[in-house]
Amino acid sequence: MPTRRSLVLRVALTALLLAALFAGLWGFKTFRDKAMGEYFASAKPPPTPVSVAEAKVESVPKYLTAIGTVVAARQVVVSPEVAGRVSRIFFESGARATEGEPLVQLSDATEQADLLALRAQARLAEINLNRARDLLRSQAGPRTTVDQNIAQLDEINARIQRTQSLIAYKLIRAPFEGDLGIRAVDLGQFVDAGAPVVTLTDLSRLHVDFTLPENTLGRLRIGQAVVIESDSAPGHAFDAQLTTIEPQVSAETRAIRARATLDNPERLLLPGMFANVRVVLPPAPERIVVPETAVDYTVYGDSVFVVREEGEAMTVERVPVTAGDRFQGRVEILKGLAAGDRVVSSGQLKLNNGAAVTLAQGDALAPPATLPSN
Repeated sequence: MPTRRSLVLRVALTALLLAALFAGLWGFKTFRDKAMGEYFASAKPPPTPVSVAEAKVESVPKYLTAIGTVVAARQVVVSPEVAGRVSRIFFESGARATEGEPLVQLSDATEQADLLALRAQARLAEINLNRARDLLRSQAGPRTTVDQNIAQLDEINARIQRTQSLIAYKLIRAPFEGDLGIRAVDLGQFVDAGAPVVTLTDLSRLHVDFTLPENTLGRLRIGQAVVIESDSAPGHAFDAQLTTIEPQVSAETRAIRARATLDNPERLLLPGMFANVRVVLPPAPERIVVPETAVDYTVYGDSVFVVREEGEAMTVERVPVTAGDRFQGRVEILKGLAAGDRVVSSGQLKLNNGAAVTLAQGDALAPPATLPSN
C-alpha cells in the first residue's frame, strides 16, 4: 500500500505535467495569433481591375415621355344600309381592298324587277307626253293634259332613281383602300341594316393618342417632332409629328390629351397597340455626362466611384451625385462631378471607399450606335 507521502508526490507531479502542457498550448496559440496578425497586416490585396470613363460635357437631348395607344387614321366596320340576304361574297378574310371595290352583294331581284316595270311606265308616260304636246300644238288638246303627263313622267323617274338607290345599297363596297379583317357574314345569311360585315383599316397612316401633365402645355406646339417606340417592334424608333392638342384640360386627371401622326409603310404598328411616346424638346447644352453603368443607384442616394491618383498608385473615392435624364446608355450628372473626372464604369461590385484599382482596357464613354428609325 502506498504511503501518504508517495501519494502526495504523485499528485504534485501530475499537476506539474498538466501545468506544463497548458502553458505550452497557450504559448503556441499566442505565437500563432501574433504571426497571423503580422502576416495580414503586411499583406495587401492586389488592385482591382476596373473600366474607367471620363466625365464629359455634352448636349443632352430632352423629351416629354408618355404612354400612348395606336389608333388608325381611317378604320370602319363595313355594314349594309338596308336589310337583305347575302347572295354573293367578293372578298376573303384578311385581303386588301381598293376604294369602291365590291365586297358583298345582297339579293336585289325584287328591286331589279321593279326597275324594269318603272322603266316601261316611263316609256309609256313619255309617249303620252309627246302625244299631248302634239295635240296642244295643233290646238286639239288642253294644256292641262300636257302638265299632267309631265308630272306623271317626273314621278316615275323619281321612283326609278329610288329603286336604283336601293339596288346600289345592296352592293356593299369598300369606302376606301385598306386591309380587311375577318368576315362576319356567310353566303345565304340574312343581315339587318347596320349589321357588321367586315372591318376595313387603312394601316398606311396611324395616330398615337397620349396624355401629358398640364404643366407641359407651354412646351407643346403643333408640328413638334415625336418619337414612337413599341414593344412589338423592338429596335425601331418611328418618327411622328404632333398634330393635335386637345383645347381643354381634363378636370379629373388634370392632363392634356394630344395626338401624334406617323406613316406606317412597313405595317409594323397596328391599331390598339401600346406605344412609348417621347415628345422632342430642345436639348440641354453643357451638361456633365457619364456612362449609365457608372452610377450606383441605391435607396440612400446615387453615387459614383471617382479615381484618385497618388503617385503611381490609384485608389477610388465614393462620391454622391445627383443624376438627371438617361439617354443612349448615358446619364447626365446635375451635381457632384466636374468635367474631366474619371469614374469607374464597371467593376464597382468589388470596390469600397479607398480601394486600390488598376485600369482595364476600353473606353466606356464611347458613343453608342444611333438607334435605327424608320
